Amino acid sequence: MSTFAEKVISFCRELDFQDPLPQGIKIMNPFRDNPEVLPVVTGFYSRFYSDNRKRHMILGINPGRFGAGVTGIPFTDSVRLTEKCGLAIEGLKTHETSSVFVYEMIDEYGGPEKFYNDFFIGAVCPLGFTRKGKNGKEVNYNYYDDRKLTDSVYGFIVESLNIQIGFGIERNICFCLGSGKNFRFLSMLNETMHYFDKIIPLEHPRFIMQYRTKRKKEYIKNYLDGFSLIQ
Repeated sequence: MSTFAEKVISFCRELDFQDPLPQGIKIMNPFRDNPEVLPVVTGFYSRFYSDNRKRHMILGINPGRFGAGVTGIPFTDSVRLTEKCGLAIEGLKTHETSSVFVYEMIDEYGGPEKFYNDFFIGAVCPLGFTRKGKNGKEVNYNYYDDRKLTDSVYGFIVESLNIQIGFGIERNICFCLGSGKNFRFLSMLNETMHYFDKIIPLEHPRFIMQYRTKRKKEYIKNYLDGFSLIQ
């Protein structure tokens, strides 16, 4: 029987999207774009997931260009990758505020080993997107920001979630990061696909760090209170 880690690594290795996207939208696939990513991802999942334990799923929106969009590991920028996970991608230096929040929360939970023993973090759409902003630079774009984009990746989202459920995911409770559009889309999808008995929304780390930084400790407590429901 394959371990949880082996299933995730295989998923990452094979993850690809080749269908047409709306004009101006680009997809990020770190597993295809940077040959150094997959060995690091393999090291991460081999360290924390080399077993057959079942875990509860936490689903973000889609990878961002300073976090999983380049490291391949959800809510993990290059700084947290090195400081918290003991891994590095040569030449990559990124800072993502969402990653800062998530790893502060993980430390409060008891550290990466304890946290990843209980949870698997993914995303509703496992690959991220960018478009050019007003200044001409690439900016993050969410799967729900454009109806045409949502329609383009809908089948990909469903297929990817089906595969991830097979990693060994507990299906009684799922946690959704993003209490607005991400939660509404996932809830709608869940009504059709019946992935989980219950989906619990939590404010997205990016929203917290951008608009509610002074209340960060309060939100970390909200996360930990929610996670206590799995005990």
